[in-house]
Amino acid sequence: MNEIIFLVENAPEGGFMARALDAAIFTDAEDVNDLHQKVREAVDCHFEPHEKPKMIRLHFVHEEVIAA
Repeated sequence: MNEIIFLVENAPEGGFMARALDAAIFTDAEDVNDLHQKVREAVDCHFEPHEKPKMIRLHFVHEEVIAA
């Protein structure tokens, strides 16, 4: 695996929630810097060193509601 993609959303209580698309990896964080660290740690814990992806892609989803 060359790359793993995380879908990142705003958490209802603040901060971020991140979920990997191709693996059962979930994490949350208070801010973007914390998110980077926690995603790296989660990937390190999930994969053996020889299986670990070389890149982590964070896809931020921003939902906005407006009046009709």
